[in-house]
Amino acid sequence: MNRNMKQTPLSELGEFGLIRRLTENIQIKNTSTLKGVGDDAAVLSYPDKKIVVTTDLLTEGIHFNLMYVPLKHLGYKAVVVNLSDVYAMNATPRQITVSIAISSKFSLEAVDELYSGIHLACEKYGVDLIGGDTTSSLTGLTISITAIGEANEEELVYRSGAKVGDLVCVSGDLGGAYMGLQLLERENEVFKVNPNQQPQFEGYDYILERQLKPEARSDFKELMKTLGIQPTSMIDISDGLSSEVLHLCQASKVGCNIYEEKIPLDKQTKEFAEELSINPLVAALNGGEDYELLFTVPIACFEVIKKEFDITIIGHITAESEGANLITTGGSVIPLQAQGWNPLKE
Repeated sequence: MNRNMKQTPLSELGEFGLIRRLTENIQIKNTSTLKGVGDDAAVLSYPDKKIVVTTDLLTEGIHFNLMYVPLKHLGYKAVVVNLSDVYAMNATPRQITVSIAISSKFSLEAVDELYSGIHLACEKYGVDLIGGDTTSSLTGLTISITAIGEANEEELVYRSGAKVGDLVCVSGDLGGAYMGLQLLERENEVFKVNPNQQPQFEGYDYILERQLKPEARSDFKELMKTLGIQPTSMIDISDGLSSEVLHLCQASKVGCNIYEEKIPLDKQTKEFAEELSINPLVAALNGGEDYELLFTVPIACFEVIKKEFDITIIGHITAESEGANLITTGGSVIPLQAQGWNPLKE
């Protein structure tokens, strides 16, 4: 947002004026949206579909730092992280609601900037913004988004379906978002000491985008359908690979072996990790916010799945009694531990 532009206090509009401002340009894209914003509740019509609903909360100072996160990017990301949960059910998102608690330090133009990112994500992923709520805050900005999706019953994939012998796979690459965060944090510390120092981001566009403007895997469902594969279980990677593997194993009552050398890492992720003397494996296992998909498929799918350049087989499912383990390149067996994001950790 251009800080030289005129800034309009939100108090000039009031709550109802702000709601009108945020909703006046909404266009409905889905026939299942019978009634969007403007009434006591939205009305959706799903005669032959199963509905999935997910909610995520982002709080200033906990989930994001406005010293280096542009409001437009924040709005976009807030939508994407919810849509990722819908895609992890092998469902298609159709609607979202957006609720914000916002302090008096924000101007109307700042809220417009936030919502420009929200609208951009809605446009890209073909979802309707159908309502929400606004209230005041004494501590900054909080965003709560609920995403609603649909799927045929036979298409839905849960965390609980993994079977012994299944292949464990991931989409994309891991650890990039965490290393992007480390880069932003480093440059923010430099800025605090010397505000005139330009940030050193050159050569690291990819990991910055993974952190500031992640994308959900909207392509995955169609890809699996094209390949003739139905995943047996699935979860999105928001809290780090180790945490998600343990969630999936616990839900499915199985164990697994994950192989260190199979975990996909981007070149920039590895280079910046080396620059900071961080093991890139740690970024992949514990970093989080990659919003890729961790899933299992029957071993019979091996020949088909191994040919997909954006899918990596990283291990296999074992009996629950064997536990969830990382097999290092040296052959050591290390029990996986959930060391990713824990919002209640001291």
